[in-house]
Amino acid sequence: MKKTFLSTAALMAAITLAACSAEENEDTDQRSSDEEPFTIGVIPAQTEGEMEGAMNKLQDVLTDALGRETEIDVYPDYNGVVEAMNFDQIDMAYLGPLTYVIAQERSDAKAIITQLVGGEPFYHSYIITHQDQPFESIEDLLSDPSEIDFAFGDPNSTSGSLIPSIELQDRGVYESEDSYEFSTVRFTGSHDATALAVQNGQVDAGAIDSAIYNQLIESGKIDDSQLKVIWTSEPLFQYPWAVTAGTDEETISVLKDAFLAIEDPEILDAFGASGFTEASPEDYDSILDAAEKQGILDAE
Repeated sequence: MKKTFLSTAALMAAITLAACSAEENEDTDQRSSDEEPFTIGVIPAQTEGEMEGAMNKLQDVLTDALGRETEIDVYPDYNGVVEAMNFDQIDMAYLGPLTYVIAQERSDAKAIITQLVGGEPFYHSYIITHQDQPFESIEDLLSDPSEIDFAFGDPNSTSGSLIPSIELQDRGVYESEDSYEFSTVRFTGSHDATALAVQNGQVDAGAIDSAIYNQLIESGKIDDSQLKVIWTSEPLFQYPWAVTAGTDEETISVLKDAFLAIEDPEILDAFGASGFTEASPEDYDSILDAAEKQGILDAE
């Protein structure tokens, strides 16, 4: 009888251990799923090397906040970030307003955060030229467009392409990258490349993000004594941080709190920001209207 009792006890213990082991495996599997990296794609507002240190710090901030590893990758072009979001390759993206509305229309991306610059969530598109040029206004620049070499940034940039291209269309000198009145048109791929192309005399004028332009001057990467602004757009809502459609509200809340608490100057400087603030899809309705006017969303 005693032997039977011991065997039964051993059996019960084995069953209990097996059940615990199965439960632990299930918990481990769940944790493994939960602990897959939270991935973020970032557009190349500046050249990738200039952003690396700040992105590493931001990764650490978000890893601590989310309780799971965060990975941030700076993509080589704007469209690459949109495609990554559309195909669920990333969980969040830092986008220009134009690329955001494309992602919003194609995959229901949702803007949740943007940056403040000088305490305001707005920026402008600038057209800049060299101080040695005789142009003091856009009217001066366009008095003989056939003599002008003009630079846009990335084709999917809001301030580096969309908004200035609409202005130039309205003035009858630009229809597309294949049809224009200028001597030449080029796309540099980034705002800092445009600024340097103008400063170095490779082009006569170029379109650029106002916040990045000011940041490049403050950091000494371009010389403001050699450049001047000859056109300024209406205010544009700042670049959004957007999450994919399936992101749960708890994660969104944690992300918002984490960004709102950031004070590290290296992270802020990477975006030309004085801080972060909440954003919503409705903040980008004017960009959505501009993209529809240009037929950009129809082409997707």
